[in-house]
Amino acid sequence: MDLNTIPIISFESEKNEKEFEFLNLQELFAKIKAGLDHNPNKPHRLSFFALLIVTEGIGSHYIDLKEYSLRKGTALKIAKGQVHAFEENANYDGFLIVFTEEFVLNYFSKSSIEFISHLYNYHISTAAVHEINFNEPFIEQLMIELASEDTYAQKNIVAAMLELYLLRLERLSQTTEPPKQSKYYPLFLEFKNLVQEKYTATRNVKDYAEMLSISTKHLNRIVKEFTLNTAKHFIDDFVILETKRAIASSNYSLKEIGYAVGFDEVTNFTKFFKKQTGATPKQFKADL
Repeated sequence: MDLNTIPIISFESEKNEKEFEFLNLQELFAKIKAGLDHNPNKPHRLSFFALLIVTEGIGSHYIDLKEYSLRKGTALKIAKGQVHAFEENANYDGFLIVFTEEFVLNYFSKSSIEFISHLYNYHISTAAVHEINFNEPFIEQLMIELASEDTYAQKNIVAAMLELYLLRLERLSQTTEPPKQSKYYPLFLEFKNLVQEKYTATRNVKDYAEMLSISTKHLNRIVKEFTLNTAKHFIDDFVILETKRAIASSNYSLKEIGYAVGFDEVTNFTKFFKKQTGATPKQFKADL
Protein backbone atom coordinates (compact mmCIF):
# COMPACT_ATOMS: atom_id res chain seq x y z
CA MET A 1 0.00 0.00 0.00
CA ASP A 2 1.19 3.49 -0.86
CA LEU A 3 0.61 6.18 1.75
CA ASN A 4 1.09 9.03 -0.69
CA THR A 5 -2.54 10.09 -0.53
CA ILE A 6 -1.46 13.49 0.78
CA PRO A 7 -1.07 15.57 -2.39
CA ILE A 8 2.56 16.44 -3.14
CA ILE A 9 2.72 19.92 -4.62
CA SER A 10 5.64 20.32 -6.99
CA PHE A 11 7.11 23.65 -8.01
CA GLU A 12 5.26 25.27 -10.90
CA SER A 13 5.60 28.95 -11.63
CA GLU A 14 3.32 30.95 -13.90
CA LYS A 15 6.36 32.73 -15.29
CA ASN A 16 8.00 29.40 -16.10
CA GLU A 17 10.67 29.99 -13.48
CA LYS A 18 11.98 26.75 -12.05
CA GLU A 19 13.38 27.84 -8.70
CA PHE A 20 11.70 30.91 -7.18
CA GLU A 21 8.31 32.61 -7.10
CA PHE A 22 6.79 35.57 -5.29
CA LEU A 23 2.99 35.44 -4.77
CA ASN A 24 0.50 37.97 -3.46
CA LEU A 25 -1.73 36.15 -0.93
CA GLN A 26 -4.92 37.85 -2.09
CA GLU A 27 -4.26 36.59 -5.62
CA LEU A 28 -3.51 33.13 -4.23
CA PHE A 29 -6.71 33.07 -2.16
CA ALA A 30 -8.67 34.15 -5.25
CA LYS A 31 -7.17 31.21 -7.15
CA ILE A 32 -8.15 28.90 -4.29
CA LYS A 33 -11.78 30.07 -4.54
CA ALA A 34 -11.71 29.73 -8.34
CA GLY A 35 -10.44 26.18 -7.97
CA LEU A 36 -6.98 24.66 -8.22
CA ASP A 37 -5.88 21.10 -9.04
CA HIS A 38 -5.49 20.59 -5.28
CA ASN A 39 -7.25 22.08 -2.26
CA PRO A 40 -4.81 24.24 -0.24
CA ASN A 41 -7.28 24.17 2.68
CA LYS A 42 -6.62 20.42 2.94
CA PRO A 43 -3.27 18.97 4.04
CA HIS A 44 -0.72 18.88 1.21
CA ARG A 45 3.01 18.25 1.11
CA LEU A 46 5.54 20.66 -0.39
CA SER A 47 8.47 19.64 -2.58
CA PHE A 48 10.00 23.08 -2.05
CA PHE A 49 10.51 25.69 0.70
CA ALA A 50 7.96 28.40 1.47
CA LEU A 51 8.00 31.63 3.42
CA LEU A 52 4.64 33.14 4.39
CA ILE A 53 4.96 36.82 5.32
CA VAL A 54 1.91 38.52 6.87
CA THR A 55 1.49 42.28 6.29
CA GLU A 56 -2.09 42.80 7.54
CA GLY A 57 -4.79 41.02 9.55
CA ILE A 58 -4.72 37.93 11.74
CA GLY A 59 -5.21 34.24 11.11
CA SER A 60 -3.67 30.82 11.45
CA HIS A 61 -1.88 28.19 9.40
CA TYR A 62 -1.46 24.47 9.94
CA ILE A 63 1.91 22.72 9.60
CA ASP A 64 2.26 19.04 10.51
CA LEU A 65 -0.90 19.01 12.66
CA LYS A 66 0.10 22.14 14.61
CA GLU A 67 -1.76 25.44 14.37
CA TYR A 68 0.39 28.57 14.16
CA SER A 69 -1.06 32.02 14.79
CA LEU A 70 -0.43 34.72 12.20
CA ARG A 71 -0.50 38.49 12.53
CA LYS A 72 1.12 41.54 11.00
CA GLY A 73 4.89 41.13 11.31
CA THR A 74 4.85 37.30 11.25
CA ALA A 75 6.98 35.13 8.99
CA LEU A 76 6.11 31.44 8.81
CA LYS A 77 8.68 28.95 7.52
CA ILE A 78 7.45 25.82 5.76
CA ALA A 79 10.18 23.33 4.96
CA LYS A 80 10.41 20.96 2.04
CA GLY A 81 8.54 17.75 2.88
CA GLN A 82 6.27 19.27 5.52
CA VAL A 83 2.50 18.92 5.30
CA HIS A 84 0.55 22.15 5.63
CA ALA A 85 -2.87 23.70 5.00
CA PHE A 86 -4.28 27.21 4.68
CA GLU A 87 -7.26 28.09 6.88
CA GLU A 88 -10.56 28.54 5.08
CA ASN A 89 -11.78 32.12 4.51
CA ALA A 90 -8.42 33.58 5.58
CA ASN A 91 -8.62 37.10 6.98
CA TYR A 92 -5.02 38.26 6.50
CA ASP A 93 -2.88 39.63 3.71
CA GLY A 94 0.73 39.27 2.75
CA PHE A 95 2.99 37.33 0.45
CA LEU A 96 4.11 33.76 -0.15
CA ILE A 97 7.67 33.23 -1.33
CA VAL A 98 8.45 29.76 -2.64
CA PHE A 99 11.88 28.48 -3.63
CA THR A 100 13.54 25.16 -4.27
CA GLU A 101 16.46 23.47 -2.57
CA GLU A 102 18.34 23.86 -5.87
CA PHE A 103 17.83 27.64 -5.73
CA VAL A 104 19.45 27.76 -2.28
CA LEU A 105 22.36 25.51 -3.25
CA ASN A 106 22.99 27.31 -6.55
CA TYR A 107 22.68 30.94 -5.46
CA PHE A 108 23.32 31.22 -1.71
CA SER A 109 26.82 31.43 -0.29
CA LYS A 110 28.07 28.23 1.33
CA SER A 111 28.66 29.94 4.67
CA SER A 112 25.04 31.19 4.77
CA ILE A 113 23.47 27.84 3.88
CA GLU A 114 24.36 26.32 7.24
CA PHE A 115 22.77 29.16 9.20
CA ILE A 116 19.69 28.97 7.03
CA SER A 117 19.53 25.17 7.26
CA HIS A 118 18.92 25.60 11.01
CA LEU A 119 16.11 28.02 10.24
CA TYR A 120 14.31 25.43 8.12
CA ASN A 121 15.22 22.47 10.31
CA TYR A 122 11.83 21.90 11.91
CA HIS A 123 13.35 19.39 14.35
CA ILE A 124 14.94 22.20 16.37
CA SER A 125 13.37 25.41 15.09
CA THR A 126 9.92 26.90 15.56
CA ALA A 127 8.06 27.63 12.32
CA ALA A 128 6.72 31.07 13.24
CA VAL A 129 8.71 34.22 13.95
CA HIS A 130 6.74 37.28 15.14
CA GLU A 131 7.30 41.01 15.55
CA ILE A 132 9.60 41.31 12.54
CA ASN A 133 10.35 44.95 11.69
CA PHE A 134 12.15 44.34 8.38
CA ASN A 135 9.40 42.59 6.40
CA GLU A 136 8.16 45.67 4.55
CA PRO A 137 11.56 46.94 3.30
CA PHE A 138 12.35 43.39 2.10
CA ILE A 139 9.02 43.04 0.25
CA GLU A 140 9.36 46.52 -1.27
CA GLN A 141 12.89 45.91 -2.58
CA LEU A 142 11.93 42.49 -3.90
CA MET A 143 8.94 43.91 -5.78
CA ILE A 144 11.10 46.65 -7.34
CA GLU A 145 13.67 44.10 -8.49
CA LEU A 146 11.11 41.66 -9.89
CA ALA A 147 9.38 44.50 -11.78
CA SER A 148 12.62 45.68 -13.36
CA GLU A 149 12.89 45.36 -17.13
CA ASP A 150 16.64 44.89 -16.77
CA THR A 151 16.90 41.22 -15.82
CA TYR A 152 20.71 41.08 -15.87
CA ALA A 153 21.82 38.94 -12.86
CA GLN A 154 18.25 39.12 -11.52
CA LYS A 155 18.25 35.63 -9.99
CA ASN A 156 21.50 36.39 -8.19
CA ILE A 157 20.12 39.69 -6.87
CA VAL A 158 16.84 38.11 -5.74
CA ALA A 159 18.77 35.27 -4.07
CA ALA A 160 21.03 37.76 -2.28
CA MET A 161 17.97 39.62 -0.97
CA LEU A 162 16.32 36.39 0.21
CA GLU A 163 19.58 35.14 1.71
CA LEU A 164 20.01 38.36 3.71
CA TYR A 165 16.37 38.25 4.87
CA LEU A 166 16.66 34.62 6.03
CA LEU A 167 19.91 35.34 7.87
CA ARG A 168 18.28 38.25 9.69
CA LEU A 169 15.28 36.04 10.45
CA GLU A 170 17.60 33.38 11.85
CA ARG A 171 19.34 35.91 14.07
CA LEU A 172 15.96 37.12 15.36
CA SER A 173 14.69 33.62 16.14
CA GLN A 174 17.94 32.19 17.47
CA THR A 175 18.22 31.77 21.23
CA THR A 176 21.23 29.48 21.21
CA GLU A 177 24.75 29.85 19.88
CA PRO A 178 24.92 30.22 16.08
CA PRO A 179 25.82 27.04 14.20
CA LYS A 180 29.48 26.41 13.65
CA GLN A 181 30.62 26.31 10.08
CA SER A 182 30.71 22.66 9.11
CA LYS A 183 31.87 20.77 6.06
CA TYR A 184 29.39 18.00 6.95
CA TYR A 185 26.16 19.74 5.93
CA PRO A 186 26.02 17.96 2.52
CA LEU A 187 26.33 14.60 4.34
CA PHE A 188 23.57 15.54 6.77
CA LEU A 189 21.36 16.57 3.85
CA GLU A 190 22.08 13.24 2.12
CA PHE A 191 21.19 11.35 5.32
CA LYS A 192 17.97 13.35 5.71
CA ASN A 193 16.96 12.58 2.11
CA LEU A 194 17.83 8.89 2.54
CA VAL A 195 15.62 8.64 5.63
CA GLN A 196 12.73 10.20 3.72
CA GLU A 197 13.26 7.72 0.91
CA LYS A 198 14.07 4.53 2.87
CA TYR A 199 12.36 4.82 6.27
CA THR A 200 9.72 2.21 5.38
CA ALA A 201 12.48 -0.30 4.58
CA THR A 202 14.80 0.30 7.54
CA ARG A 203 15.07 2.25 10.80
CA ASN A 204 18.54 0.90 11.47
CA VAL A 205 21.27 3.54 11.86
CA LYS A 206 23.92 1.07 10.66
CA ASP A 207 22.09 0.68 7.33
CA TYR A 208 22.12 4.42 6.72
CA ALA A 209 25.78 4.69 7.72
CA GLU A 210 26.62 1.98 5.19
CA MET A 211 24.65 3.77 2.46
CA LEU A 212 26.72 6.88 3.20
CA SER A 213 29.97 4.87 3.46
CA ILE A 214 30.72 6.19 6.96
CA SER A 215 30.72 4.70 10.46
CA THR A 216 27.66 4.84 12.73
CA LYS A 217 29.71 6.87 15.21
CA HIS A 218 30.53 9.46 12.55
CA LEU A 219 26.91 9.57 11.38
CA ASN A 220 25.71 10.19 14.93
CA ARG A 221 28.24 12.99 15.34
CA ILE A 222 27.03 14.67 12.13
CA VAL A 223 23.32 14.37 13.00
CA LYS A 224 23.90 15.69 16.53
CA GLU A 225 25.64 18.73 15.08
CA PHE A 226 22.56 19.70 13.09
CA THR A 227 19.65 18.43 15.20
CA LEU A 228 21.08 18.11 18.73
CA ASN A 229 19.98 14.46 18.71
CA THR A 230 21.18 11.02 17.62
CA ALA A 231 20.65 9.53 14.17
CA LYS A 232 18.28 6.95 15.71
CA HIS A 233 16.23 9.72 17.29
CA PHE A 234 16.06 11.52 13.92
CA ILE A 235 14.86 8.36 12.12
CA ASP A 236 12.27 7.49 14.76
CA ASP A 237 11.01 11.09 14.84
CA PHE A 238 10.55 11.02 11.09
CA VAL A 239 8.63 7.71 11.20
CA ILE A 240 6.33 9.10 13.91
CA LEU A 241 5.78 12.30 11.96
CA GLU A 242 4.89 10.38 8.78
CA THR A 243 2.57 8.15 10.82
CA LYS A 244 0.78 11.14 12.35
CA ARG A 245 0.47 12.75 8.93
CA ALA A 246 -1.08 9.56 7.55
CA ILE A 247 -3.51 9.09 10.46
CA ALA A 248 -4.66 12.70 10.25
CA SER A 249 -4.89 12.92 6.46
CA SER A 250 -6.09 9.54 5.18
CA ASN A 251 -8.91 7.05 5.68
CA TYR A 252 -6.64 4.01 5.89
CA SER A 253 -6.97 1.68 8.87
CA LEU A 254 -4.29 1.81 11.55
CA LYS A 255 -3.16 -1.67 10.47
CA GLU A 256 -2.70 -0.45 6.88
CA ILE A 257 -0.82 2.64 8.06
CA GLY A 258 1.44 0.54 10.30
CA TYR A 259 2.27 -1.72 7.37
CA ALA A 260 2.87 1.27 5.09
CA VAL A 261 5.42 2.83 7.46
CA GLY A 262 7.39 -0.39 7.76
CA PHE A 263 5.78 -2.62 10.42
CA ASP A 264 4.69 -6.18 9.57
CA GLU A 265 2.85 -6.62 12.88
CA VAL A 266 0.31 -4.16 14.21
CA THR A 267 1.39 -4.93 17.81
CA ASN A 268 4.97 -3.83 17.05
CA PHE A 269 3.63 -0.69 15.35
CA THR A 270 1.47 0.13 18.39
CA LYS A 271 4.36 -0.47 20.83
CA PHE A 272 6.71 1.73 18.77
CA PHE A 273 4.18 4.56 18.48
CA LYS A 274 3.31 4.47 22.20
CA LYS A 275 6.98 4.38 23.22
CA GLN A 276 7.69 7.47 21.11
CA THR A 277 4.55 9.49 21.85
CA GLY A 278 3.05 8.17 25.09
CA ALA A 279 -0.21 7.26 23.33
CA THR A 280 -1.37 4.44 21.06
CA PRO A 281 -2.19 5.20 17.41
CA LYS A 282 -5.86 4.60 18.27
CA GLN A 283 -5.73 7.16 21.10
CA PHE A 284 -3.94 9.65 18.86
CA LYS A 285 -6.60 9.27 16.17
CA ALA A 286 -9.41 9.66 18.70
CA ASP A 287 -7.88 12.90 19.98
CA LEU A 288 -7.70 14.53 16.55
